Amino acid sequence: MRSKIHWFLRNYLFKSIYQTTQTNMSRTFKTIFVTALLLFGTLGAAFAQDTGVNNISSILDVQKYERAIHIMAMLLLGFGFLMVFVKRYGRSALTATVLVVSVSLPLYYLLSGYNIMGGEKGEIEKLILAEFAAASLLIAAGAVLGRLKMYQYIILALLFIPAYKLNEWIVINDCFHILNHNVADTGGSIVIHAFGALFGIGASLSLTRKNEIDAPVESDATSDRYSMLGSLVLWLFWPSFCAALVPVEAIPHTVINVFFALCGSTLATYLLSVAIRGKISIADIANAALAGGVAIGSTCDKAGHGSAIIIGILAGAISTVGFALVSERQKKLLKAVDTCGVTNLHGMPGIFGGLAAIPIVHGLDAGNQLGGILITVLISIICGVITGKLISFMGKRKEVYVDAEEFVEGD
Repeated sequence: MRSKIHWFLRNYLFKSIYQTTQTNMSRTFKTIFVTALLLFGTLGAAFAQDTGVNNISSILDVQKYERAIHIMAMLLLGFGFLMVFVKRYGRSALTATVLVVSVSLPLYYLLSGYNIMGGEKGEIEKLILAEFAAASLLIAAGAVLGRLKMYQYIILALLFIPAYKLNEWIVINDCFHILNHNVADTGGSIVIHAFGALFGIGASLSLTRKNEIDAPVESDATSDRYSMLGSLVLWLFWPSFCAALVPVEAIPHTVINVFFALCGSTLATYLLSVAIRGKISIADIANAALAGGVAIGSTCDKAGHGSAIIIGILAGAISTVGFALVSERQKKLLKAVDTCGVTNLHGMPGIFGGLAAIPIVHGLDAGNQLGGILITVLISIICGVITGKLISFMGKRKEVYVDAEEFVEGD
C-alpha cells in the first residue's frame, strides 16, 4: 500500500506541481525578460540620441590627436635633427628645438584659450594650431641658428608667438573683414612657412654682426647624416601636417597630393643639384626636396594630383636654385646670415604656393589672396626686425656655431 502511495505521489502529484511551477516560472521569466528589453531599449535609444554627436566628435578628436602626434614628431625629430648639420652645434640645435617648442605650445594655447586674438576652438584643434605656430617658430629660429645664446631662443619664442597669432588673426580669421575669409592656405604655405622664414630673416637683419657674415657654417659626414634623418622624418609625416584639420572626406585626397608634391620636389632637386653643382649635394637633398610639401600647403585639399606634382617640381626647382646660386648673393646683399637657408626652403616656396592657389582654387579672389600674402610679408619682416633688435640688447655669443660656450665639456 505504501509503495503505491509513494508511486502516485512521485509520478502524478509531484510531477504536476513541478510542471505547474516550471510553467509559472517560465512565464514569469519571459515577462521579466521582455520588460527588461523594453526598458533598456528605451534607455539605450535615449542615451544614443543624447550622446551620438558626442561619440562622433570624440572619434574625430582621437583621429586629430593621432595626426597631432605625427606633427610633434616633425617638430622634435624632424626639425631638431635637420638643424644638426652644423657639426659643432648639434647639442645646442636639439636643445633649442625642445625649448622653443616647450614655450610656443602653452603660450599659443593660452592666447587661444582666453579668446585673445580669436579663440573658441576644441582642445585638440587648438593643440594642432599651436603645433603649427611651433613649426613656424622653428623655421624662424633656423635663420638665426648658432648666433643666439640658449636663453635667447626662449625670448625669441615669447616674442614670435604673439606676432604669429596676430598675422593668423588677420589673414585666416579675417578679423578686420578686409579679406572676406577668402584666403586659401589650408596647409600653411603663407601663414606658417613664409611667415616663419621672413620673420627669421628680419631678426637676422638685426642680429648679424660683421664678423659673423664670413664665419663658416661647417658640416661633416656625420652631421649631414643626422640632418638627412630629420629630413626623412619631415618627409614621412608631412601629409599629417597638411591634413591635420581638413574634413574627414578630404583627407585621402590631401595625403596623396602632399606625397606627390614631395615626390616632384625630390626629383627636381636631384636633377638640378647635379646639373648646377656637377655632383649631388646632400644639403640640397635634405632641404630642397621638402619644398614640395611647403608649396602644396595652400592647395593641398583642392589641387588635382597632376597639379600637385607640378607644384612640387617647380617648388623643388626654386629651392635648389636658391641654395645653389642665390644664398651667397643674398648674404652679401642683405648683410645678414640665413644659417639654415629658410628663405630657400620655406620663404620662396611658401609664397609660390600661395600664388599657385589663384589659378587652382575655384572661386578664390586673386586680390584677397595677394592681400593675405602681402600682409604676411609685412607683419613678419617688421616683427622680425623688432624682435632681433630687442634680442640684440640681451647679450651676444663670443663664438658662433659651437656648443662649448654653454655646454659642460664632455657632454
